[in-house]
Amino acid sequence: MEITAYTIGADFLAEGEDDRLIGELEIAKILGAPLMRHDVSNGFSDRIRKCTYDDLIPIAAPKIRRVTDHAKEMGIKTMTENHGFFSQDSCRVEKLINAVNSENFGALIDMGNFLCADEEPAKAVARMAPYAFHVHIKDFLFKPGTEPSPGNGWICSRAGNWLRGTIVGHGAVPVLQCLRILKSKGYTGNYSLEFEGLEDCYTAMELTKAYLDRHENMTS
Repeated sequence: MEITAYTIGADFLAEGEDDRLIGELEIAKILGAPLMRHDVSNGFSDRIRKCTYDDLIPIAAPKIRRVTDHAKEMGIKTMTENHGFFSQDSCRVEKLINAVNSENFGALIDMGNFLCADEEPAKAVARMAPYAFHVHIKDFLFKPGTEPSPGNGWICSRAGNWLRGTIVGHGAVPVLQCLRILKSKGYTGNYSLEFEGLEDCYTAMELTKAYLDRHENMTS
């Protein structure tokens, strides 16, 4: 099976993180991966200073640029995912990508993850589509935060709404609309199916693929 992306964690607020990721590029090259996806940060630990995402950008962007410059020499593109609450909103990720300012650095768009930041997925995908290097197709069940916790298997969004991973087509993410947006914006890269639900994984993937195949004409 062809490896489409090498995925690793990262926190560019940590000392020497750019050096570590440059080392990780060697693994991506050995694997033959044309893309390497990395996190940005979970945020500042110093709550007293109340640092914002804008405070992160001038710290992280030069380090990310150094990593992607090395990656470019190796024939690898790097990208970050809207992931981890702190670096999840489309406006934040877009601002970071523009600060890095490299055609070799872009986005892994996870169409489901925007809900974790209480952002409407289709609007967020439309904003991020021009930067897309790779895409995760994922769906979530949704319950408003005005309701009590549904229990195990559910996570809480930044604004207190309830989410649970589910089979694509069963949840609140407008997957087909997001796919149409990406196609209209010229995205021709790969897609990965991602499942974080409670159902059997093999069954979930079979139903997800069947759903996408059944509605392929609606994504054109």
